[in-house]
Amino acid sequence: MSAPHSAPHHPSLPAGDAKKQPHLGADPSKKASCFGGGGDHHPKKPGPSAAKLALASFLGVIILLAADASLTGAGAHRRLRQQYLHYVGVGVGGGGITDSLSWLSVPDRPNFTDDLLARWLAPGGSPCRDARTANISVEVLDDAAARGEATTLGAGEIHEVTFWALDEAGQRRCLGGDYFEVDLSGDAWKSRPPIVDHGDGSYSFRLQVAPRFAAGEFRLTVVLLFRSWEGLKFSSSRFKYRAELRRIPLLFRPDNNASLPALETCRAADFSRDAWSGRWTRLAKNDSCEDVDAAGRYRCLESDHPCEAPWCDGPLGALESNGWVYSAHCSFKLFAADASWRCLDGKWLFFWGDSNHVDTIRNLLTFVLGITDTSVVTRRFDAVFTNPSGGAGTLRITSIFNGHWNMSMNYLGLHSLRNRGFRQLIRSYFMSGDRVPDVVVLNSGLHDGCYWTSVRIYAQAADFAAQFWSGVMDKVRARGRAVPRVFYRTTIATGGYARDLAFNPNKMEAFNGVLVEKMRRHGVLTGGVIDNFDMTFPWHYDNRCNDGVHYGRAPAKLVWRDGKVGHQYFVDLMLGHVLLNAICNE
Repeated sequence: MSAPHSAPHHPSLPAGDAKKQPHLGADPSKKASCFGGGGDHHPKKPGPSAAKLALASFLGVIILLAADASLTGAGAHRRLRQQYLHYVGVGVGGGGITDSLSWLSVPDRPNFTDDLLARWLAPGGSPCRDARTANISVEVLDDAAARGEATTLGAGEIHEVTFWALDEAGQRRCLGGDYFEVDLSGDAWKSRPPIVDHGDGSYSFRLQVAPRFAAGEFRLTVVLLFRSWEGLKFSSSRFKYRAELRRIPLLFRPDNNASLPALETCRAADFSRDAWSGRWTRLAKNDSCEDVDAAGRYRCLESDHPCEAPWCDGPLGALESNGWVYSAHCSFKLFAADASWRCLDGKWLFFWGDSNHVDTIRNLLTFVLGITDTSVVTRRFDAVFTNPSGGAGTLRITSIFNGHWNMSMNYLGLHSLRNRGFRQLIRSYFMSGDRVPDVVVLNSGLHDGCYWTSVRIYAQAADFAAQFWSGVMDKVRARGRAVPRVFYRTTIATGGYARDLAFNPNKMEAFNGVLVEKMRRHGVLTGGVIDNFDMTFPWHYDNRCNDGVHYGRAPAKLVWRDGKVGHQYFVDLMLGHVLLNAICNE
């Protein structure tokens, strides 16, 4: 195989502000009323007839529905929307959204690139805007944590928590741009709560734990990785902050009467979301399995150990994760070899992205399809594989490394498309012969973090890339061929030491959002999005499951970066099964 993409190696909990602050929602000095209140007193008039009362009630319902549509839409003003939700009885702030339980999701992000650039370039000019964040105030959780107590929340409910960025003097900032890593972990649960930067120094995140996993104590950890958009800078390692500001104990109270909607197995339409909010759950555990075997494999459960509905479907043991599995707004089928070959037989898959694609393809072939000789799987290859069991099944895979137009070099990313020969190479797979690929999986890649000096310039490169791929698909249509289903697989959250480097999670999350938006606007993503960033984030804090820039290195019984033996590859193997769900569930 060619040389792998590798990164250069670089090598107290502050007290919170306990002062109480006013609620950010409805103004407590004003009393809500349907038809107004107060004012001058007038003599009573004769009461309305029953018909008039019925008409007024009907009109009131129409007004309320109109308010619902306008105040919960994507363009709604946040403060007005909070007042509306408070008025109709839906909890906000530290409370739970309890009227009807639903799965937590990421808010819509309209005009992602323009909004990102506007926030990034927001001027200072006042002490609270120019100050540097040194701590946070989490009003609804800090008091209990200061007493050494765990805060108890209802399981299944979505709990929204608002916190403020504080400067070194403990004063609130009034500008956003800080990048916080938020982790919610228990013995059988790991997730990244979605966080929203409101742009005024306040941030909010939402917590949810399914009742099935509510037992035991949870830890809510908040890390300030970068301040004031500094993670987006070209040489971000000089600006790292990486301070753990909170580690708060939480308990989730099971409610036998609370039930979340059924988590269905993913179908084609489920890949339409631009960003996911999933969780890793542990459905089984072999306590005696602490180390890898001689081949570097984590074969802790029997390979056919079954999944538990609704969290997954199929052989959980095939993940070699000792019971961990990922699910999001839908759950995923885990494919046995025969089912995989039935799905993939006769298909042509085309991959374009960084070297993480190489790992995923190799792991898919090895762990799922049962192919032992994967020597052909390099940065750039085009090969046909056959079912090793002797049954029916052939599969063509093409993979083009995009870190550089020269496959032996690195750190150009999307700029590789400026090379004419590289563009022609890509087009050749769609413009010649009787067939075009059935499925295309695109990825921007970590190399972009090392090349582009600003978000503004990257946005231009992303637009060029989206136009290029749109043009490729237009030529496919002009040939009278069916356009492939095209997916964007978001770039990983780099782990351990690499959290500080030029391809840090702050920058990669922003670049993911920019490129997805550009691809959407040019009509490229006919298949949808596979959010590998969300999948990898819960495991990115150290190097137990990654070498910093890969989550799927081949098994080997070697001392890893943290000084321990082994390297858990199950995070990338889970991605392989997610890809099969996208490919097979048409």
